[in-house]
Amino acid sequence: MVPDNNKWLVRTLVDKRIITPDQLTQVSVRQTKTQENLENILVDFNFVKDEELTALKKKESFYDEKSLLGQIDPEVLKLVPETVARRYVIIPLSKNGKNKNGKKILTLAMTDLNDVVAIDTVRTISGCEIKAVLASEKDIMTAVERYYSGSPDMETVLLDLVKVNGHIVQPETGEDLTQVKLKANDPPVVKFVNLLLLDAGERRASDIHIEPAKEKATVRIRIDGILHNITPPPKTMHSSIISRVKILSNLDIAERRLPQDGRCAVKIGDREIDIRVSTFPTLYGEKLVMRLLDKEKISLGLEELGFSPNQLSKLEKVLKRPYGMILETGPTGCGKTTTLYAGLRHINSPERNIVTIEDPIEYDLAGINQTQVKPEIGLDFARGLRAILRQDPDVILVGEIRDRETAQIAIRAALTGHLVFSTLHTNDAVGAIAQLQYFGIEPYLIGSAVDLVIAQRLIRQVCPNCREYYTLSGKALHRLGLGDGKKGKLKLARSRGCRQCSYTGYFGRIGLFQFFEINSRVKRLIFEGADMHALRAEATRQGMRTLRESAIEKLRQGVTTVEDVLSVTLEE
Repeated sequence: MVPDNNKWLVRTLVDKRIITPDQLTQVSVRQTKTQENLENILVDFNFVKDEELTALKKKESFYDEKSLLGQIDPEVLKLVPETVARRYVIIPLSKNGKNKNGKKILTLAMTDLNDVVAIDTVRTISGCEIKAVLASEKDIMTAVERYYSGSPDMETVLLDLVKVNGHIVQPETGEDLTQVKLKANDPPVVKFVNLLLLDAGERRASDIHIEPAKEKATVRIRIDGILHNITPPPKTMHSSIISRVKILSNLDIAERRLPQDGRCAVKIGDREIDIRVSTFPTLYGEKLVMRLLDKEKISLGLEELGFSPNQLSKLEKVLKRPYGMILETGPTGCGKTTTLYAGLRHINSPERNIVTIEDPIEYDLAGINQTQVKPEIGLDFARGLRAILRQDPDVILVGEIRDRETAQIAIRAALTGHLVFSTLHTNDAVGAIAQLQYFGIEPYLIGSAVDLVIAQRLIRQVCPNCREYYTLSGKALHRLGLGDGKKGKLKLARSRGCRQCSYTGYFGRIGLFQFFEINSRVKRLIFEGADMHALRAEATRQGMRTLRESAIEKLRQGVTTVEDVLSVTLEE
């Protein structure tokens, strides 16, 4: 069955005999199974061309989601009450021009152009002549939810903040801390922070940035790796909001000169989210960052991370070994922890003693003993790792190898019957060998201990709800630095934007991986002191793919876009 929001299109296509009832059945069956966009299915089956759909929409005066979610004048919205908009599934778009009788013309989006009751009702209420245009039910209701004040939004809260602004002032040095605390607990401040967390959680944000400037405050949230500005509070509210978050995370509200770190937890719907809080003093006040750690994301299995079938097979093979070392490399925030946690959960069982030393512990893993480094009392990675070796471990996770001592202990653990997981900050997988050598580890120890090095990045996925397809020639891809320039055309995906993806065009990220397997031939080269060029050449000869090649594979699969491939990876 075709969803209601596509019935207008189906009805028009069948009425105009552009598609047959049999073709409609094929499309309906596939959409029911895959939940793909109807237009994409029609084009994929070659029942209709993109150009035909565009022309049809134009001819039928069809307004899609993007058109409806342009800026609508609040004065125009007042012409149609929310109850009427919801009852008849309509929304006013604009008021432009006059008819022959001098009446102003109101453009009204609706699902049925023949609904005379709805048209007459709006004509009577608004006193305008009606110009009806077609739109889907889903898109109209999305616009209604956005533009009508059915629930409190950020703007409403900000108005409340401004109203009580006379009671809240910028905290100054030496101000009564009792007053600071009272202001931080003012209902509008509490409401703003709660709504900010709710909004960020619902939009799948990973981080919230609250930043002061000379004359204003800025609030940004990071969605799928990209920061987006959202409506900020008044500058005079900045300190009270920072204090509110400090109270939630048990930080010292009196200390504004030194950085502080804390934690708290919230529940958004059925999701439990841990929040890591970090404050940092700047020229115009404290900057605060909240990292949102969604426990649902850490429950991903290895097969959901983005490995190719060949990579997944290699990783599972290494995970079955009783000892050795698996290293993850890449910049901060590239998903290394998520991948390592997935590996630990894959092998976790009552028969194994798994112990970790981390900085910080990002997620609580059931059945695994986790410890956090505490430099202030002398518990660093090296000291923690030495203690772990006396705990009869089978598997050890070292959050990061940062120095020679930690590297030496980790290598020794891998050589004495333990399976060791850890991370390094290098640009590619082969670079991990050079980094260990830089720490002073002998080549024969590296070659004997390390089994697999995985370099990782995260790339945005095109939203499956609004994904569009287009074709690009192999030559065009080659000019962009992608592909081998072979003739023919490739079907690629691009983002459009819808409510599900917060109009970004993307929904979630997936891993790109480079596997450097330390097999017998590579071990021999390491023992011989071969440089990175020789190691990279041998690994490539044995089938190691670059991160760019991994990204191109995701591009060919319709998972991501050309723009993201070029921005996330480098040509090697």
